[in-house]
Amino acid sequence: MEQFLIDALKEYGYIILFLWSVMEGELGLIMAGTMVHTGDMNMALAILIAGLGGFTGDQIYFYIGRYNKRFIHKYMHKHRRKFAIAHLLLKKYGWPIIFIQRYLYGLRTIIPMSIGLTRYDARKFALINFISAQVWAAITIVLAYIFGEEILKIVEYSKEHWYFALPLAVVLFLGVTYAFKSFENSIIKKREIRNANRNITKAEK
Repeated sequence: MEQFLIDALKEYGYIILFLWSVMEGELGLIMAGTMVHTGDMNMALAILIAGLGGFTGDQIYFYIGRYNKRFIHKYMHKHRRKFAIAHLLLKKYGWPIIFIQRYLYGLRTIIPMSIGLTRYDARKFALINFISAQVWAAITIVLAYIFGEEILKIVEYSKEHWYFALPLAVVLFLGVTYAFKSFENSIIKKREIRNANRNITKAEK
């Protein structure tokens, strides 16, 4: 089974990388950087394809927000908090949030949808999104290439000592989730404080 997966990655690696980048990202990019390290992928081509995948994914979410209002209303009902945070980030940072959102766990699909809901120029979004996706792909793949030997050692160790690696992976995942939840709570709390101060000021007048 393992050999089958390795052979599939070697033969269809660029297709898998593109699809993976459309749906999510970092794990596929780390895989690509490691395969560049082993000589099974070309770095420039891997960066280009991964960037195109990330670009395509965000363009899809953007146009869902712009043209599929029925879906968005249902989606917003389930993720009201995240849409509120996305709106606050857009208001605070403007277009740079298109770069930042690729590194914000839990908001990567919400932010392009939120931008699509606004009157933001579609061509400007596409241009920034394309540059952002290529930079994101280049940084991640190059780093994975540089540390390719260490990554391969970790993978090998994890296979041999899964009983230790699996709990560690769960702890790391929970830690990342907690960190981003704290970040979200901080944004919401600041908004509530601003609204409270605004209401006090109005009452005093």
